[in-house]
Amino acid sequence: MNAYIAKLVAQRIALGLLLIFLVSIMIFLGTQILPGDVAQAILGQTATPESLANLREELGLNVPATQRYVTWLAGILHGDLGTSLSNGRDIASAISERLGNTLFLASWAALISVPLAIILGLVSVLYRGRWPDKLISAATLSAISVPEFMMSYILMYYVAVQLGWAPSVAMLNDRMSLLEKLHAISLPVAVLVMVVLAHMMRMTRAALLNVMQSAYIETAELKGIRRSAVIWRHAFPNSIAPIVNVVMLNMAYLVVGVVVVEVVFVYPGMGQYLVDHVSKRDVPVVQACGLIFAAVYIVLNMVADIVSILANPRLRHPK
Repeated sequence: MNAYIAKLVAQRIALGLLLIFLVSIMIFLGTQILPGDVAQAILGQTATPESLANLREELGLNVPATQRYVTWLAGILHGDLGTSLSNGRDIASAISERLGNTLFLASWAALISVPLAIILGLVSVLYRGRWPDKLISAATLSAISVPEFMMSYILMYYVAVQLGWAPSVAMLNDRMSLLEKLHAISLPVAVLVMVVLAHMMRMTRAALLNVMQSAYIETAELKGIRRSAVIWRHAFPNSIAPIVNVVMLNMAYLVVGVVVVEVVFVYPGMGQYLVDHVSKRDVPVVQACGLIFAAVYIVLNMVADIVSILANPRLRHPK
């Protein structure tokens, strides 16, 4: 790694950390300007003014917002996400369980969707303009056009209710084997795969077609090299940067955008945890979940930028 690449990588990392800091400010301010009173939401409408005042004092709501933000940020840097207002449970321990479930769901969706999207993109370019290309494009565009909540209910009705092939509620527990867990999450995984597959496949196809217009690709074809070999050996390696970018964006969506799918299938993940505590106006939980989702999205995008820099031959082999 030369000095220029190291400088670019350091800049991307610094920018990512700065974005996380700015997002933490936005999340904190956003939760502070929400209408309503946290103490009132916890104690109910029958609470006396004295009990409300005591609870606000206990929760530190009488402290200036800047001081509360500094305290909250300092706690996060030390691994303390605070305590849930609704049940008094440590947020970090509760989130660790839920985050593990969300990552389990997202990782299996990624393991299926990423190789499948790349293979379909390669096949689509290989048979460009012919029926396999048209069929793949039509199928993926149809899948991406259906909202994920509608797709979830369609699969739930036909696959779970009518055919009985998979459970309609994706519940997990520690006593389940890996196969039982995979069977339980089969429907939400299928929905997530269909949601991200089309975007990754289309971008893979576009990136490959862009490289296929290069002069060295034409030279390889004129030498009589098979089209499949040209695509795999010459076009695909030089398309890695844009493909990695779109893959990382969709991986970030799989972690951050699973809220709807988790709610539909009652999956015990971060999305369901966030929705449950939004309804209770549990501000510390909302802040912690929002910051974790934002950090995951920013970090994955930062990784995509770094991989793009490292994969750029013009940067690795400067003249």
